[in-house]
Amino acid sequence: MLLTLVIAYLLVTIAIGLLAAKKVHNSADFAIAGRHLPLAMIVTTTFATWFGSETVLGIPAKFVNGGLHGVIEDPFGAGLCLILVGLFFAGRLYRMTLLTISDFYRERYGRIVEVVCTVIIMLSYLGWVSAQVTALGLVFNVLSNGAISMSVGMVIGVVSILAYTLFGGMWSVAITDFMQMIILVVGLSILAVFASSEAGGADKVLALAISKDMFHFLPEPDLKEWLFFVGAAVTIMFGSIPQQDVFQRVMSANNINSATKGPVIGGVCYILFAFVPMFLVVSAMIIMPEKTQTLMAEDPQRVLPTLVMEQMPFVMQVMFFGALLSAIKSCASATLLAPSVTFTENIWRQFNPNQTDQQELRAMRVTVLVFSVLVLVYAIFMQGTSIYEMVSNAYQVPLVGAFVPLTFGLYWKRASTQGAILAIVLGSGVWAIFVFSAAGEFFPAQLAGLAASLVGMLAGSLAPQWIRNSHASHHELVGVS
Repeated sequence: MLLTLVIAYLLVTIAIGLLAAKKVHNSADFAIAGRHLPLAMIVTTTFATWFGSETVLGIPAKFVNGGLHGVIEDPFGAGLCLILVGLFFAGRLYRMTLLTISDFYRERYGRIVEVVCTVIIMLSYLGWVSAQVTALGLVFNVLSNGAISMSVGMVIGVVSILAYTLFGGMWSVAITDFMQMIILVVGLSILAVFASSEAGGADKVLALAISKDMFHFLPEPDLKEWLFFVGAAVTIMFGSIPQQDVFQRVMSANNINSATKGPVIGGVCYILFAFVPMFLVVSAMIIMPEKTQTLMAEDPQRVLPTLVMEQMPFVMQVMFFGALLSAIKSCASATLLAPSVTFTENIWRQFNPNQTDQQELRAMRVTVLVFSVLVLVYAIFMQGTSIYEMVSNAYQVPLVGAFVPLTFGLYWKRASTQGAILAIVLGSGVWAIFVFSAAGEFFPAQLAGLAASLVGMLAGSLAPQWIRNSHASHHELVGVS
């Protein structure tokens, strides 16, 4: 019965998404909803993009094992990313009326930087979308008591998302996000109240968390601890700023006020509401202590679904899986769309410069389909990997390769193409060395890559100017002599 209701819910979201697809008449409608979304929808769609499987399943597991210190990357870093986008990036980018974030790299630095940054951004989505697909497989596996394998569950999940994203693009994503976020917030809030009651009250849940030092946030007074803490914090905080999904939400706004305020409100709401799944898992430690201890050792991501399936009435089960699917589908649809649009606009278009807008729209849809298949294959291959780790690792690539060129390109007039290229090469190269060597055990690879990227931008931009000035001074001295 529960599985039937979940499938019915999937069909309803598909129907709503297909209805929204009627608004798509050109590539701008597909990519950025024709820049028509009001503030309320910008808030819900930014919140929805972040509130995915890792928030419901991954973050609580990390919180129980490492306290607030263990979740600095997400939700704190992720939420602050949206806030920073709204405060420092949204306004400047919105005024440029671009279709993708990679268009900025082309306008500011040229074609080479555009293509390289496009590839970097696309690669980062592979892990993120795969995490959502993995969670969908887990949901169907749990609901069917193992009758549906993880792999088959992943296929069902991808097909359900693809059904409306393929046709409606950003319009379908935004409208389904709006509906799904209402279900998510209401469903998880009611579940938290019920779980609190079952555990003997919210005070007992908080007391258990305090007794286990789960609210410990800052690292020990040790340099290495602090370096890895800061490295984890900036991974998503900075690494997701140069991402197409965030940029799409900014550019989809109907005015600059919505573009700047929407991400800030969405980010604040995300950080606050991410505590609800954490509260639920701590409640599980009181409601079913032995089962929770076993699951924490085997697969922490199953604690919350197991709590709901074994300890809560049918109505609560419907609410939980409705909320969970809302979170996963809203995040997955956004992250399927973003790299597909970027590839079509910034790579494919270079080989077909004379294509019509309708041909570009068709190319975007084909790319969504192809990327979905690639993600599905990758997710099946990566089974057993932590959802939280899949997401966090995905952001390191744009952090070390694309963040510095974007920030300096917006705020520093001297930033040059040479600087951007050197920032990408040094940042990515140093990061790779630390990731694939023992050096990464002593110093966080993402911080090393970010520092190298910064050095590359400064050296590449200032050195040619310094050399020219030196030559000019030399010629003046020769002339005088």
